[in-house]
Amino acid sequence: MTQVRIEQWTEHDLDLVVAMNAPELMTELGGPETDEKLVERHNRYFSGWERGTSWMFRIMVGDEKVGGAGFWTTEWQGEDVYETGWTVLGAFQGRGVASAAVALVLEQAAKKRERRYVHALPKVENAPSNAVCRKVGFTLLGPIDDEYPPGNPIRSNDWVYDLRTLQPR
Repeated sequence: MTQVRIEQWTEHDLDLVVAMNAPELMTELGGPETDEKLVERHNRYFSGWERGTSWMFRIMVGDEKVGGAGFWTTEWQGEDVYETGWTVLGAFQGRGVASAAVALVLEQAAKKRERRYVHALPKVENAPSNAVCRKVGFTLLGPIDDEYPPGNPIRSNDWVYDLRTLQPR
């Protein structure tokens, strides 16, 4: 497989948000979003860089956009932390792309030196995303009651990664 890299999300990546909205990719995230919601999400992805609240990346394999991954600021149990999430297009799943991309995202978060922990909250039954967390080196804290999208109760695994374990390059 060609090496995975991440690049800053830009205003030119709306096509990728649309591709990542495929029904089979959204089953764990409450189902596909409307066109209006996709435009809102896309705008948040690239404007978060300017606001300093989120850092979304397009995942690249060769010259092809194959998904998205990033991290954002949040508060978790009274502590300022980052949360992370990712989506890899179906044709590129099962090849280690998500794990490689998440590892690169963690490196970017560590470079900021602003927060110690990154949390990932995949649904308990989302075996592939839980496997990514395990492979990349997150620690499983256990299942929690969560909501995603807001108002939709789900059961998630709370995974945490200590950024102090990374030496920023």
